[in-house]
Amino acid sequence: MTNSMDSSGLIAPHVSVLYQPIITALRPRSPGFYVDATVGAGGHAWGILEQSSPDGRLLGMDVDPRALELAHQRLFSFKDRYHLVRSSYTSLSSQLLALGRDHVDGIVIDLGVSSMQIDSPERGFSFQKDGPLDMRFDPSQPVSAADIVNSYAENDLADLLWKYGEERNSYRIARGIIRNRPITTTLSLAKVVAHSSGKPGGRIHPATRTFQALRIAVNHELESLEDFLPQSIDALISGGRLAVISFHSLEDRITKQYFRQESRDCICPPDQLVCQCGHKASIIEITRHPIEANEEEIQQNPRARSAKLRIVEKK
Repeated sequence: MTNSMDSSGLIAPHVSVLYQPIITALRPRSPGFYVDATVGAGGHAWGILEQSSPDGRLLGMDVDPRALELAHQRLFSFKDRYHLVRSSYTSLSSQLLALGRDHVDGIVIDLGVSSMQIDSPERGFSFQKDGPLDMRFDPSQPVSAADIVNSYAENDLADLLWKYGEERNSYRIARGIIRNRPITTTLSLAKVVAHSSGKPGGRIHPATRTFQALRIAVNHELESLEDFLPQSIDALISGGRLAVISFHSLEDRITKQYFRQESRDCICPPDQLVCQCGHKASIIEITRHPIEANEEEIQQNPRARSAKLRIVEKK
């Protein structure tokens, strides 16, 4: 999503990534009940509530208190048709239980960091401007990127950069970080990584993968996605849809593999002639290949360039 300031200093309505494909995929209708598991500033949620008028309802979840403030401002006109809660999408089942909901008609999750967070230097997500080395989606959680950078052993730090950032120079970068500790700001880390990696400046900054790896580790993003996907499928009614927007290959791979597994009746090894798993398909893949933003959207919102949307339907 993107945000901009208007002449009054207020945040103007943001542009949600793949907005129209999401609305088309979820097919919001009255009186359906929907979940935006990463509500952010409320762009997708607004579209869902607008399309499901007059009686559609929505649960919006986010761990970022600032995002929830913006979402409430954006959705205020829908009055009592939405419920916002500060919670991780990993708590989907318990949140629905608290609302007395057994099933929902549709779910959307927009993974990764938002432009709103990237554009706030004090959040520490970006090396474009200097700020504290933070990277927490939830400011109340105990471990920040600085804690990892300044406490991990060299091998553990290198493994993290390889696992979550697919950084080929992970050991060189880890060694450089160790030598320059303590590192407490985004620009200082970016300089250390650029110097340690030996990469020349180019279209992609040499610190990009390191920052991605740290952010994923700080927020437990991959483990959270693995926890969320089964909950979301269980929560859907028959014919209900789940839409997942991911922004890097690790998230997309987890989503793709889970969708492929749950859309098959048998998941036994290929060399096993007789099925013994008893597994039954629970979903239908609506998109075997991910939907991506068109050039017009990418020009309006450069972040959309890496977005991939996968959609499934509950059987």
